Amino acid sequence: MDRFDAMQAFVRVVEVGSFSGAAERLGVTKSVVSRRVADLERALGAELLRRTTRRLHLTDSGRAYYERARRILADLAEAEQAVSSEQGALRGELRVAAPLSFGIGPLQPAIEAFQERHPEVTFDLDLDDRQVDLVKEGVDVAVRIADLEDSSLVARRLAPIRGIVCASPDYLARNGTPETPDQLAAHPALVYTNRQQPEVWPYTDPSGRAGRVRMTPRLRANNGDFLREAALAGQGVLYSPLFILHGALEEGRLVPILADYRWPEVAAHAVYPRTRHLSAQVRAFVDFLAERFAGVPDWERPLRGGPGSP
Repeated sequence: MDRFDAMQAFVRVVEVGSFSGAAERLGVTKSVVSRRVADLERALGAELLRRTTRRLHLTDSGRAYYERARRILADLAEAEQAVSSEQGALRGELRVAAPLSFGIGPLQPAIEAFQERHPEVTFDLDLDDRQVDLVKEGVDVAVRIADLEDSSLVARRLAPIRGIVCASPDYLARNGTPETPDQLAAHPALVYTNRQQPEVWPYTDPSGRAGRVRMTPRLRANNGDFLREAALAGQGVLYSPLFILHGALEEGRLVPILADYRWPEVAAHAVYPRTRHLSAQVRAFVDFLAERFAGVPDWERPLRGGPGSP
């Protein structure tokens, strides 16, 4: 039995919660992972995992061994990174999760630029609007666009994410342009379902007074690019982050509504697990994103066209 391979297999099974998931992470078959864990249990003379038809449960011995094994693997990874850094090059794989729209928008050229600077770093991307469990799914860094709640994760603010309400010129020509929130509420809404209370759109009016408008959805979706295309097709009014809409607004294919109102602003953050060790790749990538999006990001630059600009 290779003790390192067995230890690594056991730790990955615990992190992912399944033998099949650990096998995918390690690039081996499920039977290989199962055999390595079984060999480890025999060598230790203790049951580490209790298997049921639906779940895996750590035994007390398994929990104690997992904590020590995880630290050993982290120490080894740090030692390898230290040697790589001394050689002047970052290398290895970064697993990054991000919302789909942000991933195919601002993040894609950022990763391309990072790899030009560090050509031996590879990326495994999970582009999904759901919020992944970084530890369970083995993600090194995630981009999250939200007001973050307290958690065990470390967060680094990257950039402001401002929202805007808009519709296509054709839609507004057919249905009229709302001039008040009450008039806006009479229009069918294109609603992003991953937002808390997606049918409620908060605002601050020109006098600084806060309010909320409750919309009636015509179309609900969990992806901002899909909703932008629906707005371009004239299916209703849309409240969405400016980074998704900036190009269409600048080209005049979408038009801001209630442009003198302020809609909620959140921020994009880079988040990563709070551990004793932070790999050189993760640290360099997070620093790079913070530098790239510092100041006024591209999607916040003033729109051409003046009066219609947000």
